[in-house]
Amino acid sequence: MGKLIFWAIVILAVLLVARILARQHDKQASAPRADSLPRRGAAPPVDQPESMVRCAHCGIHMPRSEALLINGETWCSSEHAKLGQRR
Repeated sequence: MGKLIFWAIVILAVLLVARILARQHDKQASAPRADSLPRRGAAPPVDQPESMVRCAHCGIHMPRSEALLINGETWCSSEHAKLGQRR
């Protein structure tokens, strides 16, 4: 009976260690690597919001980087730029 309890404890200890090692491996695999981080200049920092502009046709507001600037006007799409300003 004593040997059975001993082996049960040994097996449980081995399973516990294997589970801990698997979790550590998963954390390391999911951590972002330096080569996968965004490059500088790709997007504005979170603490500095990007300015918003308004489409001259439909009036929707969008970040300046997503808008089209044609003839001094901002547009949300090339279709709205073709349609021109709504009156």
